[in-house]
Formats: sequence, C-alpha cells, structure tokens
Amino acid sequence: MALKKSELYSSLWASCDELRGGMDASQYKDYVLVLLFIKYISDKYSGQPYAPITIPAGASFADMSAMKGKSDIGDQINKKILAPLATANKLSDFPDFNDATKLGTGKEMVDRLTNLVAIFENPALDFSKNRADSDDILGDAYEYLMRHFATESGKSKGQFYTPSEVSMVIAQILGIREAQTSANTSVYDPTCGSGSLLLKVAHEARTSVTLYGQEKDAATSTLARMNMILHDNPTALIVQGNTLTDPKFTENGALKTFDFVVANPPFSDKRWTSGLDPENDEHARFQPFGVPPAKQGDYAYLLHIVRSLKSTGKGACILPHGVLFRGNAEAAIRRNLVRKGYIKGIIGLPANLFYGTGIPACIIVIDKAEAAGRKGIFMLDASSGFMKDGPKNRLRSQDIHKIVDMFTKGLEFPKYSRMVSMEEIEKNDFNLNLPRYIDSQEPEDLQDIEGHLRGGIPQADVDALSRYWNVCPGLKSALFAPNRPGYLDLTVDKAGIKVAIFEHPEFTAFMSGMQAHFTLWRNSVCATLKSLTSGFAPKDLAARLSEELLAHYAGQPLIKHYNVYQHFMDYWAATMQDDCYLITADGWIAKPCRIIETDKKGKSRDKGWTCDLVPKPLIVARYFAREQAALDALTVDLETVSGRMTELEEEHGGDEGAFAELDKVNKPCVSARIKEIRFDASAKEEAAILSTWLKLCQQEADLKKKVKEAEADLDALAYRHYPKLTEAEIKTLVVEDKWLASLETAIHGEMDRISQALTQRVRVLAERYAKPLPQLVEEVDALAARVDAHLRRMGVTP
Repeated sequence: MALKKSELYSSLWASCDELRGGMDASQYKDYVLVLLFIKYISDKYSGQPYAPITIPAGASFADMSAMKGKSDIGDQINKKILAPLATANKLSDFPDFNDATKLGTGKEMVDRLTNLVAIFENPALDFSKNRADSDDILGDAYEYLMRHFATESGKSKGQFYTPSEVSMVIAQILGIREAQTSANTSVYDPTCGSGSLLLKVAHEARTSVTLYGQEKDAATSTLARMNMILHDNPTALIVQGNTLTDPKFTENGALKTFDFVVANPPFSDKRWTSGLDPENDEHARFQPFGVPPAKQGDYAYLLHIVRSLKSTGKGACILPHGVLFRGNAEAAIRRNLVRKGYIKGIIGLPANLFYGTGIPACIIVIDKAEAAGRKGIFMLDASSGFMKDGPKNRLRSQDIHKIVDMFTKGLEFPKYSRMVSMEEIEKNDFNLNLPRYIDSQEPEDLQDIEGHLRGGIPQADVDALSRYWNVCPGLKSALFAPNRPGYLDLTVDKAGIKVAIFEHPEFTAFMSGMQAHFTLWRNSVCATLKSLTSGFAPKDLAARLSEELLAHYAGQPLIKHYNVYQHFMDYWAATMQDDCYLITADGWIAKPCRIIETDKKGKSRDKGWTCDLVPKPLIVARYFAREQAALDALTVDLETVSGRMTELEEEHGGDEGAFAELDKVNKPCVSARIKEIRFDASAKEEAAILSTWLKLCQQEADLKKKVKEAEADLDALAYRHYPKLTEAEIKTLVVEDKWLASLETAIHGEMDRISQALTQRVRVLAERYAKPLPQLVEEVDALAARVDAHLRRMGVTP
C-alpha cells in the first residue's frame, strides 16, 4: 500500500531533524536536500538515454548506499558521487560531506551519514513510481522540508525561502494563466533564492515556459538548481551572482528583458551599492526615475525589475511597506513610477509572514502593457486575513483566493479593496500608504448615552443586524418591540434568546434551505467522486471541487462563501488528500493492517490494527450499529455505577465519614474494614454504606469485563468484514459516509456559528441596556442603606 502523502513528508522531516544534532538547520538543510535530490534523479533518470540529467556510472544513490558504514564515507560521497554529478550537469557548491566541524569526526560522522542515507532507502520513497499525473509529490516534499528548515533557521537565515502561499498569490495575480504562453515565454527572478517563487509562476502557466533565475548566495543557487530539476524543470537557467552589481542575463551589452519578472529581494538591503556606482549604472536602471538611498536598496531591486521587463511585460515584487510612504529620494522615485503608469496595484500583506523578518510587506504589481492609459492604482489591504502557524503567520487558502479574486477582477470591497484614481494619489503627494486609501479598521462598538440614562436598546444597533432581518424579517419583530422613538425593548427573556431565534419559523426555514443547498452540491459531486480511478490527479480534483463549492455558495445570504471554501481546503489537507493519493496509487482498496510498535530494545508489540481509507468507525456505523448500541448501553451502565460510587465517596468522605478510617478507597481496604466492624452495633450505618460501595465495586468490575469483551467482539467483527467489502461498498463508505459527511458537518458548523453570533449580539445589547441609570442609582442607594443599617446594629456610626 502506498505511503500517505502527509506521512511521507512528516517522516522525512522527523528522521532528518532527529539526526541534525547541534548543527544549525540552515546548514543541515543542504545535506538533506542534496540527498533527496540524488535519490530522485537516480530513481527517475538513471539508465535513461537522452535524460535531461546525466548520472555518471558509480554516482547514483545506490552507489551512495553502498558506502554506508565505511570509515571514509564522507570523502567517498564527495569524490565519487558529488564531483561526477557536478561535472556532468554543471552543478557546483555542493556541501562538503567530509566536514568534521559540521558532521563530527570518526565514528560520529560515519554514523550520522550512514543513518542519513538510510532514511532515503525507505521503499515508499521510490520516486520513479510515486507520482500521480501532474502531481509533483517529490517537489512538494522538497517544499515541505524547505518550509521547516526556514522555520528552524531563525530570523537571519531563513531568507532562502518565500512562503508558498505568497508565491501562489503572485503567480495568480500576474495573469500568466490567461496569457498566450509558450516555450518562448520567459519568466525571470533576479533574487530567486531556492526558486520556489519561479516554480509557482511556471506551474500557473498553461504551457511550459522558460525560467531564468539569479541568486547571490552560491549554496542557495545550487538549491534552486536542484529544486528546478525536482519540479520537472531541468532546463531552467539558474546562475549565481549579485544581480545589482553583476546581472548575468544580458543581450548586446544591455539587460535582457522578459515577459514576466517576480522577486522577493532582501528587505532594505543596506549594502546594495557595494561594487556598484548607481550614478553611472551601465544598464541605466536608475537615471529615468532616480537613485535609491545608499542605505535602502528596496527601490534598486524594483527598478531593476522595471528595466528587465519587456514593453508588454508584467512583474510583481515583495517589498517592505516603507516603500509606499518613505520620503526624500524614494518619494521622487515613487512619484516617477506612478506618473509613468507602471504600477498596476498594491497588495498589503499580514505581518510576520516571511522567515527573514517579522515586518509587514506588500506586493507591488508592475504592468507595462497598460501603463500609458493607466487611470488609477488598484489597492488591496489583506493584512488581517491569516492564521497563526507556530511562530509565524500564514495565509489560509481562503485568504489567497480572496486576494486573487478581488485583484484580478478589480472588485471593490469595503475596508478591503478599491481602485484609487491618479488624481487622489496626486492629492496625497504620491504617498501610497494603504491606510490613506483603505480604512480596514473595525468600527467601534459605541455606547448609547440615552439608552443608558433612560433604558431601551438603540434602534441603530438593531438595524445594524440588517443582514439577519433581510433573511428573517419576522424574527426582528419577534425579538424586539418599540419602547420610544429610536429605542426598542427585548420581548423575550434573556435566557430564552437562543431558543427564540432557533425555533422561529423563518430561521428554521432558512437553516433547512441551507441544508438543502448543501445537498444539491453533495448530490452533484457524489457520482464524480465514486468514478475516480487509479492514476487520477488529486490536486486537479481538489481544485475543481473547491471551485465548484465556492461558486455554489457565492451570493448565499449570511454565510461567507470563502469560509465554506476554507472548510473544504482544511478537510482536504487533513484527510481527503491522503485518501486520494491512496486511491490514485492502489485503487479502491480497504485493507486493514496491524500496528506494530518497536521499542528501543527492538522488541515489537502488536497495538491493534487500522485502515486509513476506511476507518473502523465507518464499518461499525454502517454494518454493526446494533452491536455498537449494545456496547454503548453497557458503557452508560458502567458510567452510572462509577458515578454512584464517586457520589458515595464524596457524600461520606471527610473526618467523620464512613470512609474516614480507610488508607485507600479500594476493594481490599473496604472489605477489610467491613470485616473489622461487622459485630460492632454502633457501626451499622458505616457497614451499610461500605457494603453498598462494595456491591457497586463488584458491579463496576463486572461491567468493565463485559465492556472489554464487547469491544473485542466488535473489533473482531469489523476486522473480519473488510475482505467482504465490494468496491461499490468501499466507495459508499469513503465518499458518502466519510468525505461528504465530514464536509456537511463542517459547513453546518459554519451555519451554527452564524446563528450563535446573532444570539450573542442580541444578548450583549439586552444586558448593556437592561437597567437605566436611575434604576442603577436606586439599587446602589438601597444597598448602601442596607450596609448603613448593618453597621448601626454593630454599633458603628456610618
């Protein structure tokens, strides 16, 4: 059976991280990723004529495996594996596998490298077979490791990796999918790092495109080259060098121009002029717009991008927010860029997304093709849409989709996005700081003074819930009644607000309608899911289903369709993705396997069984519901008896209680105490209580035995049923009972949250204005009088 995709990634990371020892993650990643690379190219290209990667004789992963345990394993890897591969494929700057300062000396080095190589001998890591159509499992594994190494590398050493979610945003807003692309279409990244951003753009294109990248750091440029090969882009041209001082891509002495340029340059590079005279730049990147400050290199990279674009080219660059509003030389550059019409849009991102810094950043979108007629700049503030992911923030699937939808369609949305005219920008002296144009702050929940003084819920606060009243117009009058002009009274008890909302006919009809709405989608995709066969592309399936679900809920009242989309993407990542990779590899096979755990001494223990595709609860629910009900009844009886024992112990505990003389409350101690006092007439009550407890204890033991036996019987029934399952039954269990049932529960939970939000808001308003100030004053006076009277009775003059 194929290894689950998530298990492949996590096992790689866990194994590698365990061997890292004291080495910094930013260094250790080089060793791990090189091994992953060699394993992949050996599986995919070894022995193939005309392969894009040459594997010299004796330099495959199998040859490396043969070196395990040898005293000179590090030196052999360098000389017999890496050197021939580097020469044959024009690669360089592989890490030194014989570096004692990083890998240790003697046996320590031998053991570490031997164990590291052994990780990649896992049969599940046969990359010649473990690939589904258009689904780059190995490339994704590489990305997974890169993300984790970036997270572990710390603030100053994680800049080699652009978060994939940000790369996805850039790839989609560029419009490369809609463009007429071909092999002649060029995509360039002047600061490509490990190449993740370039690859996301290439993946977004409908056809193969030509990739170019330059990276200053030698080791990182090697990672980028390997990354291209791992993602089936072996012809990508990645070169090493400083883009600003020594741009490698030129034509006839001038900068080469490209159709698309993307970049995530180092933020606020303070050494960008090192080796460069900006005033006399031979490529004329700065004179038309102005020379950036010597200690702020952000605009140097942006102007390099502008100069590297064809006259119809499009680009996107990630930069710190300061480029939008900083003054002096940068203000002049910004003004010139805006007047030239090159800036198509600005997207503000959440803070703490990037591994090299925690400051918020933005995406500057450049479009030369429409520069002449540009009437404004589309601005979008996505700073509040993210999730926490360990020490960093991370864009969710719905955040990415919303950004792309709003930007590519030019949709204006309050507090989120709008087209800002050139006239408005000029009035603001070409300051592009997003808060000047988009107020993304949530409005304050204002207190109504008259409502506090005279009572009554302000009509304005109730009207602010109009999205609910539009759907359930009768619900408003069922909850509120007029008090005086502009103010209302709650007509139900505060404790009954939830019931009044949930049981209102209009609200129940709305909930039923939403359930029917989901059933429509469920029915439409059920047959599609059951028709899946081995070899299908899980990523394509996820994209199609998620888009259909998003469109299905677009325009529906109250519910946010992007939230529904997120539920699907979350479930896909957590469960459905792994299931689909099992199906595409093995078909609709549900075969349980034993769980064998091995301790550090090598002793194995059978911990039961499991089945990933069709878990035991699905089998039990559909085929053994009666047996499960009997087990549940026994469990309830057991809990009841255990509860009665606990109550008895609490009621008769303490110094004077029946259990006071016991060292421990257990069967032996209680039995011994009963025997001790059985002839003591004064201890009859104590004996009766202890006897009752003892009977309950015996009942509990009997029930525990019955529960254990019933669980074992049910477990055996379920296990024996798997071989009897037909393919049609497996499809029903997986598609209907597992996937669609889980999605239905998640989406129904979204509806519950909507209704809870209304309930909570109504309750807050009711409690806020429940008592007007005069009544509160009267209550305070009454309480004060009671205190005074109490003090007088005590002989104290208040």
